[in-house]
Amino acid sequence: MFVTFDKMAENSRVWLYQSDRDLSVEEQNYILEETEKYLSTWAAHGEDLNSSVKIYYKRFLVILVDENFASVSGCSIDSSVRFVKALEKELTVNFFDRTKVAFLNEGNVFLEPLNKIKNRVSEGIISGDTLTFNNLVKNKAELEVNWMVPASETWLSRYL
Repeated sequence: MFVTFDKMAENSRVWLYQSDRDLSVEEQNYILEETEKYLSTWAAHGEDLNSSVKIYYKRFLVILVDENFASVSGCSIDSSVRFVKALEKELTVNFFDRTKVAFLNEGNVFLEPLNKIKNRVSEGIISGDTLTFNNLVKNKAELEVNWMVPASETWLSRYL
């Protein structure tokens, strides 16, 4: 069952999908519309899943599930991944490239390949104060507090 994002519990489980490029307004609207339709019927073992969706910074597709009502199963997770992969194919975008790290600079997201980060630090493009996205947050509360953190507070600190 689709629920508005602000109504989701703080301990709602998070799935974060990072796009390899900015999504246009039309693409964002399409993704939100299609995802809301999908979430309206998403279930685990016959139980509706209270879930929601939001797009941040024209790059990040965030899906939440409130497991206080029903727990997500392996099959329902597989179903959601297939859904996102279908969006990916339809829009010619990559939501599953884990070889790039996202940073925020002056309100704009930029991606750096893992193998270029040390060079970008040397060049001064990335510093300890540069905000990076921790796409491994587990719930809505962590998303709100620990998703964007200075590079100096992450595994990237070894390069600083």
